[in-house]
This record gives sequence, C-alpha cells and structure tokens, in this order.
Amino acid sequence: MGLPPSLIDPISLEISIEKTYRNCSTGRRCMDRTPTLKQLRYFAALADARHYRIAAERVGISQPSLSLQISNLEEILRLELVERGRSGAVLTPVGREVLVRARRIVEEVSALVEISDTLKTGMSGTIKLGSTPTLGPYILPNVVRLLHARFPALKLFIRDGAPRDLLEDLQAGVHDIILTQLPVQSGDVVVRRLFREPLQLAVARDHALSTNDNVVDRDLAGEDILNLSSAFTLHSQIVALCREVGANLRQDYEGTSLDALRQMAAMDMGLAFLPSLYVRSEVPIDDGDVHVLPFRQGSFTRSVGLAWRKTSGNQEGFEKLTEIIRSVVRSDFKGLVSVET
Repeated sequence: MGLPPSLIDPISLEISIEKTYRNCSTGRRCMDRTPTLKQLRYFAALADARHYRIAAERVGISQPSLSLQISNLEEILRLELVERGRSGAVLTPVGREVLVRARRIVEEVSALVEISDTLKTGMSGTIKLGSTPTLGPYILPNVVRLLHARFPALKLFIRDGAPRDLLEDLQAGVHDIILTQLPVQSGDVVVRRLFREPLQLAVARDHALSTNDNVVDRDLAGEDILNLSSAFTLHSQIVALCREVGANLRQDYEGTSLDALRQMAAMDMGLAFLPSLYVRSEVPIDDGDVHVLPFRQGSFTRSVGLAWRKTSGNQEGFEKLTEIIRSVVRSDFKGLVSVET
C-alpha cells in the first residue's frame, strides 16, 4: 500500500481524498471514497499523540474503534498512512502529506461552523444597501461608524439612487435593503418606519420672508416653489402642498439634488423645502447662502424608513439594523428628527 516518497503527487493525493470510490483493492464494491470528517479528525489526533491509546482517550473513543477508523481511512485512500510498532504510531511519508490536507479540511469545517453562527445574526458578511441621496450622506456616516464598532465582520455596500429606482432595484435583487422616504408602494416588501424629519423653508437672504420667525400656509400663497424631479418621493409631497396653500410650483426648473434647490433659492428663483438633516450638514447658520425658516412650527415632515423583500433570508439582521439606526437617530439627532416605531 505504501508509495515511495519520490512518487507522491500532492495534487493527485488531494483528488484521491475527494473523488468517489470505485472499487476496493480486493475487487469488491466499497463505500464512498470520500473520507469522513470524523476519520480525518481521528487521524490528526493520532498524528499529534503518536500513540493509539492516548489519541483514543483524547477523542473520547476506545482504542480498537480508533484503530478501525484509521484502517478504514487507509482503505478508502488506498494508502498506508501509519507505521505501527511497539513504540507507537509514526506517520509514513504519504501519511505526512495527507495530514497537511486533513488538518486544512478540519480547520475549514470548523471555520464554517463558526461563521454560520455569526451569519445567523445577520450582522456579518455583506449587505447591499440602497439609499436616496437626500438621506444617505447625512445619516449613514453615523450609522456606519457604529456598525463597524459593533460588528467588524459586517460589510455595507452602499449605492445612492432615486427612490423610484431604489424600489425597482430592491425587487430585482440589486439591493438587499433600502433607506428611503416613505411611503413605499409595494406589497412584496417589509417596511419599517425610522423617523420623521421636518422640512424647512429655504429663501434668499434678501427675500421678504427671511425676517419671519416661522412661516405658515398663508405666507406661501402666490410664491414660487422649487422642487426636485418626480423620481423623488419628496416631489409629490411638495406638489400636494402647493395645491393646498395656493403656491406656484415652478415646473420649468426641477432640481436634480438638494444642493441645486438650495442654490436656486439663493438666487431668489423660488422657495425650496429642505430636509432638516441636510440643513444641519450643509447650510451654515449665520453666513449661509440661504436663510432657513421653520414651516408650520416644524410639523411639515417627511417619513423615512427601511424596506426589504419579504422573501429575504436576513429578516433578523434587517430588524437589528432598524433598531441600530433608530438608536443613532436618538443619540446623534435628538431634537432634530422624531423616532418612529
């Protein structure tokens, strides 16, 4: 059964461990030629102990059982792995080659079990998160910082997109979960509300309303209102408001970003509603290019949430991510937005 060291082919040896058994050397039909994990563990234990009795005690079986398992392994591989003598067990040259691969297999299986326990929490591996550009840049840095500290094995792949596109990509599997303005119109997704965010009114610094402490509905009657494109959920919200208060919606200039709206408002091309998180991040209080005012005492808000497919296999992880974002909002944006449950 033994082979000269010069004839040992590591590649062929590894294939020998994995390929399906055809016939034993005796000519009879035998078991699958794939060694069991138990046999590989027992073989590694014998290699460490160099004695059948000691190895058997370490793995918790009888010495005859261990000896039988090693013999079965040799028969499966058609290799003599161990020299048996009064002094104990010594690996053959072929046995040493097999041991390297046996240890690798045992270690990989152990690692697989460990990572499966971690993956069950849903907070490891890679999560593909889609986010609207009116939200992600202003809240996700705080969320990512906390996630990395608590779950270093988790990788968050983030891609910006308009809400309409985010939902389509979520349903197509491009994203695992999306952070977006609500509502999300689909019966195929789970939606979790995160927070309500006030929308503030941005006006040119020399606009007549810039001296007001608060803006109410009648102040907007006849005013030109700037808006984002219809790809954004915020668009329909502003359209409905204009109809309600009698404001003029400027349809000749639709902003492609919050920055574009702010800059057009600064040139007195119209008034713009900006989310509070954006204002906090991008508009200086004293010397900004626009003057920002509360509207309806801060009661005019948008709702923000997470959405994921009902068929997703990571429900537990996404629920946990929901609570983490809510905790970030409570601690980092207290008084600016209101957490929803």
